[in-house]
Amino acid sequence: MGLDIQNKPGTSGYFFALCSTAIWSGNFIIARGLNQSISPLGLAFWRWCIASLAILPFALPRLKAGWPIIKRNFSYLSLTSFLGVTLFNTLIYYAGRSTSAINLSLISITFPIFIVLMSRIFFKDPLTLRKCAGIFLVAVGVAVLITKGRLEKLLHIDFALGDLLMLLAALTFASYSILLRRKPKDLESAAFQSATFSIGTLFLFPLYLFDLKTAAPLALTPTLGFAILYVSLLASLLAFFMWGKSVESIGPSKAGVLYYTMPLFSGLWSFLFLGEAIGPPHLASLGCIVPGILIANSRKKTRRAGPSPRATPAWPFPRPGRGGNR
Repeated sequence: MGLDIQNKPGTSGYFFALCSTAIWSGNFIIARGLNQSISPLGLAFWRWCIASLAILPFALPRLKAGWPIIKRNFSYLSLTSFLGVTLFNTLIYYAGRSTSAINLSLISITFPIFIVLMSRIFFKDPLTLRKCAGIFLVAVGVAVLITKGRLEKLLHIDFALGDLLMLLAALTFASYSILLRRKPKDLESAAFQSATFSIGTLFLFPLYLFDLKTAAPLALTPTLGFAILYVSLLASLLAFFMWGKSVESIGPSKAGVLYYTMPLFSGLWSFLFLGEAIGPPHLASLGCIVPGILIANSRKKTRRAGPSPRATPAWPFPRPGRGGNR
């Protein structure tokens, strides 16, 4: 008797959300596990090069139809591509050289807090007491993590470089997500995603050529080849397809809660494949960061007279199909 997820409303949505999160968490394992096999720029370039070619057959008709829109908004697309494709994952891969995979995943889920703060600065969104409390909890969680539970390190600024680079990556992705509010509404999602993939790869190309002169020669092994295909086809394409299906089925709020299981998957993968231990600082950090983000992004319930349609809470992530990259 097999599992029939099609006949159970919502079950497929939860299944797809968990699969997407598990795939994305593997990106941190690759960033950490292969940090000596390929340079961060090399991994980023080949990831997006292959992803751009893989999506092109599906997006080409929409790219042709939306070409006038792309030309009119080329400056906007260039900025979003640089942040979301060129810079974000490259910073993750550099961070993987000097911090653990579980640290990468824990710090990565703080980016909704940056979105809350930037939304206040640029869009005048209200900053409530609930959001402030959530931000404080997240800050405590990050401080516990990067100091390994010894908060006196804050007085000496003795953090791992990778932790700080991951914080910068989270800020970068938050900036990218904020820019998605300005996405041209008449540009189809597939065209937008294909365009950002391609432009971001073009920005990476000269950096990759420079990197070839300084990095060790690339020795392509079966493991490295699988890793590149994993981040290109699974983390860049399949995971976002499944995430979109999840949001269609259960809505962005419920899918977003499942996104915060990423450190659990990363901890499991890093323990199984990298031999990294999960200690009390990681658990304490998780216990602060996840509740803090949920509190900061929750809405106060209001009573209505009579039945009303289900409201959709504020969504701190880029909506699936709108170019979000992990």
